[in-house]
Amino acid sequence: MRRTSEETKAKILAAARERFAADGYERSTIRAIATDACIDPSMVMRYFGSKEKLFAAAADFDLELPSLSGLERDRAGSLMVEHFLDRWDADDGLMVLLRSGVTNDDAAERMRDIFAGQIMPVVAELSDDQSTVAVRGALAATQILGFALARYILRFPPIVDMSRDEVVAWLGPTVQRYLTGAP
Repeated sequence: MRRTSEETKAKILAAARERFAADGYERSTIRAIATDACIDPSMVMRYFGSKEKLFAAAADFDLELPSLSGLERDRAGSLMVEHFLDRWDADDGLMVLLRSGVTNDDAAERMRDIFAGQIMPVVAELSDDQSTVAVRGALAATQILGFALARYILRFPPIVDMSRDEVVAWLGPTVQRYLTGAP
């Protein structure tokens, strides 16, 4: 059965996301991704041109951050932690970014762009002092990314075993301080 161009491209992207998430950028190969997608490696190159361009397409990720304006300001940290727990558990896209970002400069740059472009506007909504938005957003990201690295990649036993409520109870106040607390 023949696939449309869009179906083939979607199949390649799905295989690439899984492979990058499992193996990271460096160890993933065009050949392995093509095998996973059940297509010839030349088709991957036809649609994406290079491993770098395939990664950029596979790592195009919307964090789907909710607007926090209008919500209880003192719950912003917990709400952000809950949101990221949902995102990490629901989508391999963040795993692709995290695993690849620690080993590849281009992937790290992609992760920085996504987090800066998507977290900073949310942090700006909460901040009374716009001059601290970049620092606040970056510090919140350290908690979110550090936790994800420990839980999903390194699989630290105490962290892996924590319930959702425990994670929110521990991380929520720290993220809250970064978002709205005094420096």
